[in-house]
Amino acid sequence: MKPAQIVLLFVPFMLTAVATGGGASSSTVARPPQSPSPQQPPTLAAALDRDITAVEKQIVDIAEAMPEDKFNFSPESLNIPGADYKGVRSFAVQVKHIAASNYFIWSPLAGEKPPEGLKDGNGPEALKTKAEIMKFLKDSFALGHRAAATLTAENLLQTPEKSKSTRLRLATFGVAHAYNHYGQMVEYLRMNGIVPPASRTKSD
Repeated sequence: MKPAQIVLLFVPFMLTAVATGGGASSSTVARPPQSPSPQQPPTLAAALDRDITAVEKQIVDIAEAMPEDKFNFSPESLNIPGADYKGVRSFAVQVKHIAASNYFIWSPLAGEKPPEGLKDGNGPEALKTKAEIMKFLKDSFALGHRAAATLTAENLLQTPEKSKSTRLRLATFGVAHAYNHYGQMVEYLRMNGIVPPASRTKSD
């Protein structure tokens, strides 16, 4: 057999060896790296929900920090010379006011009816104990999360039924309103010698 013919006989075997990695098992064949799964783009609903979560933690923590026996505290009781605290809300009513306002602001977004007894912004008079008021507060923020979940880029500037404000305005105003009263609650705690949870160090 001529040398050229011998070479031609071995060409198929050589090509097979190269294709299979020289006879190595398939488990050792190099594979191209897989690209990571694409992340879901951020949504307006998720962004606003994070804002509600942030203010919810601040309000709930500071409300929990006020002892039961001081829950009805009002600066009016201190009789500070030159101060005018006559008729201001007690700490308990501050908490109820935030919760009641959450219901009034976010109910149109969620398409839900506010609970019975919300005659004004001070919350139901029947709620007296700290436990009752705290439940009312937490339930109002749960409504806020449901309301945020309804927001889309398409409906953000729409006006829901029984409201004169856009969905964007309602969603953000609920957060801003709660932060406003958080500042007042900070002062109420400090008037009673209590450091607000957000201001405490890890060693406190």
